[in-house]
Amino acid sequence: MEKGSKRYRFVILLLALGLCLVFLWPTISWYYRTPAESQKLALMSLEKIKDYSVEQAAKKVKALEASAAANPTAVVDEEYAWLVDEAKKNYKLFKKPVPAEMTLSEMLSSFSFGRNVKTDDDKKAVADAIHSHLLTLFQDRYRNAILADKKNYKNSVKLGLDLSGGINVIVRADLDAALQAQGEDLSVPESVFKQRAMEQALETLTSRIDRFGLTEPVIRQQGEDHIYIEIPGAEQADAINTIIMGKGILNFRLVDEEATNAFYQYYYNNPDGTFDENGKLRDPSIIPEDTEILGYYTKDAYGLDEFVQYMAIKKEIAVDGRYVKSADVSRDQMGQTGVDFTLDMKGAELFADFTGAHVKERLAVISDNKVKSAATIKTKISGGRVRIDGFGLEEAQNLQKVLQTASLEVPLYVESQQVIGAALGERAIRQGMFALVIGLAAIMVFMLIWYTGAGINAIVAQVLNLYILFSVLSAFNLTLTLPSIAGMILTIGMAVDANVIIFERIKEELRLGKSRAAAIDAGFDGAFWAIMDSNITTFIAALFLSQLGTGSIQGFAVSLAIGVVSSVFTALFVSRLMFDFGTDVRKAKGVSIGWGIK
Repeated sequence: MEKGSKRYRFVILLLALGLCLVFLWPTISWYYRTPAESQKLALMSLEKIKDYSVEQAAKKVKALEASAAANPTAVVDEEYAWLVDEAKKNYKLFKKPVPAEMTLSEMLSSFSFGRNVKTDDDKKAVADAIHSHLLTLFQDRYRNAILADKKNYKNSVKLGLDLSGGINVIVRADLDAALQAQGEDLSVPESVFKQRAMEQALETLTSRIDRFGLTEPVIRQQGEDHIYIEIPGAEQADAINTIIMGKGILNFRLVDEEATNAFYQYYYNNPDGTFDENGKLRDPSIIPEDTEILGYYTKDAYGLDEFVQYMAIKKEIAVDGRYVKSADVSRDQMGQTGVDFTLDMKGAELFADFTGAHVKERLAVISDNKVKSAATIKTKISGGRVRIDGFGLEEAQNLQKVLQTASLEVPLYVESQQVIGAALGERAIRQGMFALVIGLAAIMVFMLIWYTGAGINAIVAQVLNLYILFSVLSAFNLTLTLPSIAGMILTIGMAVDANVIIFERIKEELRLGKSRAAAIDAGFDGAFWAIMDSNITTFIAALFLSQLGTGSIQGFAVSLAIGVVSSVFTALFVSRLMFDFGTDVRKAKGVSIGWGIK
């Protein structure tokens, strides 16, 4: 039974270490397996990634076609091995013999299989089709590689503002506008109202940024009506504006079919003269005054908005985002991502009345002045439950998070936004990691000298402790700051305490004349509650700091809390397994645990 229990614990350890590797792999891939140039590409916006992929694909296809024209019998370069694999699939699909050594002409011709070529026009059409197909293949290859790196970055441990730079935003709260909106309903002095309004603005912004997944923000009031925000990572520059200006991000309006048809009749005859340089209609009289022309967009392969068509939309808003009580992202039976909204009582009543009065008309979902969905109202929608489709997963999740928080009653405006470089970032990282390595090395040397053979157990436990700590940070996409590194260094020192307590108890049992197995059992049993008591109190303190603290204090507390749990696991679980391995497998009789102890 005892051997079975040890095997069971060994399997648990292997599973835990394997799971940690899965969590840690995106971080390893991003920092150690992704070249600097690829990292730079992955940190670009999706629009720039799309432009880069299109540009590079065009260059590669042009070079490939030029090589084929100059020497069609040349063997395909190793660089295009993946394209040869695509060509071989075409040969097999059309039941043609696959060339033993693919030439450029044979590879390119495989993309024309299944097409009839009789005239010169046919040849030109086939050449254009091959060119277009190659562009798509190359663009997909560039896009998928960059987006895979971008995914690794999103799932990796991020560096904080003090290590990698980030965003510095100053927001102004329009307290006078909020005051005027109260009118005669103001029941407190103006100074008290403004103070409460700023408190609410700070609270709501903090909630929004937290729900949006931006870690370790610094949010504080600056002066009477300004809010100072720091967020690590320059890649969040677009997201912060969406969070701050979240009010009114969504609304429902009717599609005017007659106005849309009238617009297109004019547009087909005047494609270049319909809009001015600002995107406004040059002749507003082509549609009714109560409508406006907006674009209908879907998501492309990059997750970007892709224009589909123009629609004439009524200016009157049926229901806007402030009536949304809750929002959830879900998939329907066809696998399409959508957002389910629950409206409050007033919103549900407005929506039911509106949909009941406009059955068989199309209701457009407008987000950021873009039509995201335009479904026909089949029946009156009552009860306040609404579902809309047409969003990508990330866009739906962001919209859900923004709408989960209450609308700001205080108008907010971004007055300045700066991307801050980490001038001391690399040096701070080197110093922090140097301190971490020196501290770990000093402890290892001490444990080896003082506890001889048993010190190896402590060293292995320490290394696994850091391994687990980093994997948990990676699993929760937490931000690594200098205070976080300080928490890790403190964790190393605290983790040794557990090993010291265990080793000293084992020493006491050996001095009493007990055998190796009995001394180890008694040592771990006697040390268990002493270790648990000290670490539980530390964990509780770290937990409170993480909940009540902000910014750097929170980062320190989170890394400390994770370190406490991992150090207890490695000291009581991993170290015990190593001692049991020596007893059961190596058949050791004595314990190398200090000078003069056998």
